[in-house]
Amino acid sequence: MNEKKRCWWCNLSNPLYVKYHDEEWCVPNSNDDYLFEMLVLESFQAGLSWECVLNKREAFKKAFDNFDINKIINYDERKINELLLNKDIIRNKLKIKATINNSRIFIKIKEQHGSFYNYLKTFTKGKIIYENDKVNSPLSDAISKDLKKKGMKFVGTTIIYSYLQAVGIIFSHDEECFLYKENNNL
Repeated sequence: MNEKKRCWWCNLSNPLYVKYHDEEWCVPNSNDDYLFEMLVLESFQAGLSWECVLNKREAFKKAFDNFDINKIINYDERKINELLLNKDIIRNKLKIKATINNSRIFIKIKEQHGSFYNYLKTFTKGKIIYENDKVNSPLSDAISKDLKKKGMKFVGTTIIYSYLQAVGIIFSHDEECFLYKENNNL
């Protein structure tokens, strides 16, 4: 598993992280269910490491009804309290409430644009951006600003930049990484 050169940040001793790096990160994905899941997880990452969130991903799936947006939009105080007692997830009331709020806005965006992916394409023209060593960009600034204007929470430019990398809109593998070389046919 460790014979290939990977991005500097990938913890090679964590099989979940290696699998995420190799099979998911920076891979274009237009599926709205996946885009919602990643938005939720990225919002919980705020102030923490992605590895921490990734290690709790399965617990998040279970706790948040497999990221079923139609269930999450109806979460009430009872469900919020249940989540706050769940020691297997990140128990942050503001982030939990933001997830509920953001789910409602995510649905509105889907209704307006046909899909959340179509919404993202209004900023990218459907192109993949290739760049490294950044934590934000004019693209993440613009999307963050628009999502905040629509009422979303925990969608600052750094979170959105990380999100765009996660869903493959920004390709950021290190030049030494085998995935960079495969993608560029080197």
